[in-house]
Order: sequence, then C-alpha cells, then structure tokens
Amino acid sequence: MLSAVLALLASVPVASAQLTPAPVDTTFAEPAAHTGATGRSAMPGPWVVRGDRGAKGTGKGWQDGSFAGRVVQLPYSPNASRITGPPGIRSYRGSVAWYRTRIRVAKSGEYAIRFESVHHHATVFLDGKEIARHTGVYLPFERKVRLEADRPATLVVRADYRDPYEQKRTGWHRTWFNFGGINREVTIRPVGDSEVSDPEIHTTLTDAGAARVEVGVHVTNRSAEDRELPVVGVLRRGEASIPVQFPKLLVPAGQTILVEGRADVPDPALWQPGSPQLYDLDLAVPGESAYTMRVGLRELTWKGSRMQLNGRPLKLHGASIHEDVKGRGDALAPADMDGIVTSLQRINANSTRSQHPLNPALLERLDAAGILVWLGLGPIDAPGSWTSKTPAQARRARERVRETFAQSQPHPSIIAWNLANEIAGNGRQDGQVQYISEMGDWLHRRDPGRMTAVDVWGTHPPREGQLGPVYRHLDAIAVTNYVGWYEIPLAPRATVAAKIRTTTDDFLTTFRSKVTVISEFGAEANTHNPSSRPGGFAFQTRLLRQHIGAYRRSEQLAGMLIWNLRDFGVAPTFAGGSISKKVPGIKIVRGVNQKGLFDHAGKAKPSVTAVRELYGQLGDGLS
Repeated sequence: MLSAVLALLASVPVASAQLTPAPVDTTFAEPAAHTGATGRSAMPGPWVVRGDRGAKGTGKGWQDGSFAGRVVQLPYSPNASRITGPPGIRSYRGSVAWYRTRIRVAKSGEYAIRFESVHHHATVFLDGKEIARHTGVYLPFERKVRLEADRPATLVVRADYRDPYEQKRTGWHRTWFNFGGINREVTIRPVGDSEVSDPEIHTTLTDAGAARVEVGVHVTNRSAEDRELPVVGVLRRGEASIPVQFPKLLVPAGQTILVEGRADVPDPALWQPGSPQLYDLDLAVPGESAYTMRVGLRELTWKGSRMQLNGRPLKLHGASIHEDVKGRGDALAPADMDGIVTSLQRINANSTRSQHPLNPALLERLDAAGILVWLGLGPIDAPGSWTSKTPAQARRARERVRETFAQSQPHPSIIAWNLANEIAGNGRQDGQVQYISEMGDWLHRRDPGRMTAVDVWGTHPPREGQLGPVYRHLDAIAVTNYVGWYEIPLAPRATVAAKIRTTTDDFLTTFRSKVTVISEFGAEANTHNPSSRPGGFAFQTRLLRQHIGAYRRSEQLAGMLIWNLRDFGVAPTFAGGSISKKVPGIKIVRGVNQKGLFDHAGKAKPSVTAVRELYGQLGDGLS
C-alpha cells in the first residue's frame, strides 16, 4: 500500500546544508508507528528550523516560509542540547521555533496532514494561510487540505513553548524539562469518501479456551449523501485468517459513527509477558479507506487486590520511563525507542510506567516486547496539586483523557489508565475529585478490560478506613515510597528496612480493596558523592535491594516500579528536593533527575546488575 502512495507523493531530493534560505522538499518514508490509516507516509524532512526568541517572526511574515534556518530531520526539539547551568536555564524558559518544508504530490486531491505532537502552542500554515491551531504536547491533531500536483505547497509550523510556569498555571504542568518543537512524527495521507479511525479492541476468554474479540471502529462518511458503508475486518496471524463480522449501518452525510463487530478465535495465541503473540488487524471500507494495526489478545481481570492475566496471577516488576534521550530530549528517533525497550529488558522488567501518554511507536515496541504499561493520561500535576481549575481547563482535562484513550486503546501492553499524578489524601475539592470520578466512570464504561488508577503521594495518603469519593471508580492505586531517601536517608539499614515494611503494610491496609503497586522508589546516584553515602552508587544499589526485598515478600502487593529507568532532564533550578536539607553536603546535579538505573546517556549504573539479578528471579511475573 505504501509504495502506491509514495508514487503519489513525489519528492525532489535536496542536499544537506547547515543554513539555507532556499526551499527544501520533504522526502517521504515509512512511519515510525505501524498503527494507523493505510496510505500514510511520514515527512521526516528535510525541514528548515529557525529560532525566534523575541517572537517577531509573525510580524516579519515568516508564516509564508520566508526565513533562513538550519536543516534538520523530524522529530526535532531545538532546545534539547542544553539542559543544565545558565544555558539550561535559558533553554528551559522556552522560545518560539519556526519549521518549514515543501510538499510535492503527484496527484491533485485532498490530503490529511497529521502531527503526533507539537509543544506547546502550535500554529500551522500552508502557503501562508493558517490552517490549524493546537495546544498541548503528546496529543495528536490533523487537518485536511487540498494539494495540487502541479504546485508545491509550503508547510510552516510555529511552535511556541515559552514560559513553562505559565503552562503550569493553565493546566499544562510537566515534571520534566520544557523541550519544545515538533517532537513526534508528521504524516500525510490521501483522503477518500470515507475514513476508518480510532479502533478499540476488547478480548474475553471463554471457559473453553476460545477468545471472543470485540472490535469497535469509527467510520466517517465524507460524502454529501447518507450512505450504507460496509465495514470489513480480518485478524491474521501466520496462515490463519479470522473475519471480524460487522453489521451494515447507515452513516449520515458528514457524520461519524461507532461500528461494533466481533470475531471468535477458537485457539488463540495469547499476548502476555514472556510470550507476546501479536495478530494483524485490518479494517476497511472496501475501495475507500482502511486502517491497520498489530493487536494482542489477552484478558486482564482483577478482584480486590489481585490481578490476573489470561487467568494467571500477575505481579509487576519494572521501572518508570520518561521519553528523554540526551541531546534530543523527547524528540525520539526509532533507535532511541529501541534503546528504552532494551534497557527495560536488561533489568528483566515485565512492566513500566509513564506519567504522560507515550509515543505510539514506543507503545508498539512495548507490545512486541511483552512489557506491560501503566499509562498516565490527562493532566500531570506536582504532588498534591491541581491546576485545571477553570471551566475551560476542566473541559480540556477531560478531552485529554478521551484523546489519549482514542490514540492508545488498541495496545495490549496497557493495563491501567492512570488519571492523576500523586494526589494527596482524598484529592482536592477544586475540581480534581470530580475529574477523577467522572473520567474513571467513563473509562470503566468504554474499556472494562483495563484498570482505572491514580498515583498517590506516599507521604500524604488518606487515613485508614476513610477513602473518599475520589476512589469510587478506581480499581488500582500506585503509591510512592521514598523511605531511605527523602525519609530517614541517614538511618541505620535495619531501621530503613523496618520502615519500608511498615509503610508498605500501612498502604496495603488503607487500600486493601484495590490493586496496589509501589510506583516510585529509589535514590539519586552520581560520581560526585562517596559511593556508600546518599547520592552514591553503592547507596542506590543497597536501597533498591532493600525495597525490592520487602516488596517481593508481600503477598498482597501487586507490583513495584523503580523511579526511574534513566536519568532525565528537569527544571535547571531543581536540586533534588528535600534531600539537600536532610543530607548536608550531598552533591546533586541541578537540572537532571539522577534516580535512573542508567544515566542520561544510557550508560548503566552499578545498580543495574543488582536489579537485573533480583528481577530475574521473578520471571515474567505470572504464576
């Protein structure tokens, strides 16, 4: 399919240059993510990028592409090379970046240009005319445009990522560095009279061992008349081909409806850690539109504090991740995503966690590796905080959940939708409780095969026996536990070990009716501190051993996730939080969270060996 589309999307090669005022024509390539509408092509570049710290480009008419700049390939964050020291402070404050490229198509018609993510405020122009505005990172958006075969079109993107503190005040807080620009891929595809989009998949296993697979897909009738649009689907694996049966439905002109179908798989190859079997799922309105993805058939169930995957008890062991690679920030290349997965495999992780929606191409890699995902969606706030307070911000918070759900739902690796970061007690009454309650209920109804969850601030949990309404529609709780680091870091080892156990027992008692995991534990480690002291490598290794040892002995605890897999960039003024007061003389690198098992460049710290050994003893987490 792609080869046929590439024939339509003709491109003229351009020589690489460091600085150019001349037009550059994008090439077309296979998208980094396999999942999506068929006929897509990525537009990796070349693109020309120009900084605009004074935000004067609009007044100079740069929306028509009349600016010189450096030639880059997407994704590209222009401020990712400096994250520490005075240059890092200036970089963190943000700027405006302008991107441009030129598109040549071989056939006139309507095309959809899709952006997987732009940070923070994006304004998109085609031949000088504004075609789109969008706010918010890690959220996709697209616009349909008319392109002519005999006229190249100049595509310009203005990315305004200034003032992360204003972003926070308006509900867009982030706990990592303020990387700006086009940080995920851009694609283009021809558009026909219908579209197939946003599929959903639910698998239920029968007592006889078969899989009942329910598939929902959104179908849009783009013509001027009401039409009956037949949807066909097929699950394929090797030589096996199983049809997905859809009803015939009338789709009103210009409208989108959800069409639901079903397939019965008598002897399914199930997806799970250690054996991540995948099927190809193809959906189409024949002759008009199609969508393809790789899916895994698996059934997640839970009761009280226990999880089961495909009927087998499941416990999680792994580490959380941020999309951050030294020098590129969150503008990950495919090799960067491969590196993250390889690092998780190196510690024998069966699971990971992210505070934010992950790149679809990274989720595909986690699917293929059999690594379970506890996925954050919606607003991310500092511990105990809530910033989406106005009616408009509250609406946007809910839209963020629905948009990430639509983008990510088919991935078998996702087992939990995490709605908030480190809530305190019973949540805040200025909108947070209502948001979590409403969206938890919404997710239950839309996706009954996944848990709804929140992170709880471990030093401010609710009191035992006093769980408030915020927990009513939640199945699972992720709790932070920094005993030995932010809490009693200088205490004797036996005291730390005892405190880890009692704190964990208290969490499990408080949340005894919920699936509970420890979502964050660990310590910073670098070369600037004595190895056996807080901030040193041996100290980090010893503390991780103590936590893992306590958690693996707990029958009720459902899992543990180290914070973090790799060091990552944060605000350049951040100096480790309260640890600097509790451990006089500790040396913390401002601007980098160094709790990673691997450093920012991906080099393993000594703790990797210990974690790999301990997690290796837990196998795939299934019993």
